Amino acid sequence: MSVLPDWVRALPRSILAGALGIEIVELTDDRVVATMPVDDRTRQPYGLLHGGASIALAETVASLGAAGRVDRERYAVVGQEINGNHIRAVKAGMVRATGVPIHVGRTSQVWSIEIRDEADRLVCISRCTLAVIETRGAEAQR
Repeated sequence: MSVLPDWVRALPRSILAGALGIEIVELTDDRVVATMPVDDRTRQPYGLLHGGASIALAETVASLGAAGRVDRERYAVVGQEINGNHIRAVKAGMVRATGVPIHVGRTSQVWSIEIRDEADRLVCISRCTLAVIETRGAEAQR
């Protein structure tokens, strides 16, 4: 098990990821791994994992991965586009998302995210594009 960076451990639990029970398991430059329970917080009315919850998990993974690759005092990363193909239904248990960078540029990043069930079957595949934007702190440093 890898040790998470301090900035990840300091994220407030009140954000969407906390509300959905998302836990970051690993965060390196090469990949981000997170888990999410399939429970009453993340199911749709038919008792299956909600596609929107899968997309929220995917964007959380991509966003944290992208944030880990920038100077967070000067830049922020924000989602520009995300898509997802829902492959398999899940009724209960835990899903695991693994995100890897496809493109890491100065002004944008693209991440590929696979979500798998506890039997390691593909549940959802997603691609997320993030913009890298300067924060006010960067403007003040000029």
